[in-house]
Amino acid sequence: MDVPAKPGTALAALAAHFAAMPPVAALQPTVDAAGDGRLRLRAPLAPNINDKGCAFGGSLVSLMTIAAWGLVFLELAQAGIEADIFVADSRVRYLKPVFEDIVVEAGFDDPSERATLVGTLRRQGRASIRLKSESMLADGGVAASFVGRYVAIVRTTGQHG
Repeated sequence: MDVPAKPGTALAALAAHFAAMPPVAALQPTVDAAGDGRLRLRAPLAPNINDKGCAFGGSLVSLMTIAAWGLVFLELAQAGIEADIFVADSRVRYLKPVFEDIVVEAGFDDPSERATLVGTLRRQGRASIRLKSESMLADGGVAASFVGRYVAIVRTTGQHG
C-alpha cells in the first residue's frame, strides 16, 4: 500500500472529511496506508482509552466503520464520482483487548464487488457493497473484526454530504 498524502488528493479530502466530523476527529485517526483496495488507519490509544486501560470498544467499532467508509470514498474519488456514502448495517466481534495504539485495516469482503462498484453506481446511481475491517495488534493478531454493508448514492448538483 502507498500513501500519496499530497494536498488536493483524495487522501487529503478524506482526512478533511474526518476532521470535519467532531466524533470522528475526537478519535484522532490518521491514514497509515492506502492502495490496492485497502485502507489502514491509525489512532492513538490515549483519546480512545477505557476504564480498564485498553481501547474503548466504541472507538474500535467507530474506527473500523470509518475505515471501510473511507475505502469506498477513495474508490469513488479515484473514479471521479461524488456520492453520499452510508453504512446500512454491520456486525462486529471483539476478540482481544487493545493496549496499544489502534491500527485498523479495511478491505472488500468480496473482491469481485470492488470491480462492479463503480459500474453499478454509474448505471443505477446507487450501489451497495460489503466491506470488512479488522483492528490489528502489533503481534499480528486480530483484536476485533467488522463486516458492514455500505450504500453509495450519486450526488446530484447542489447536494452536500
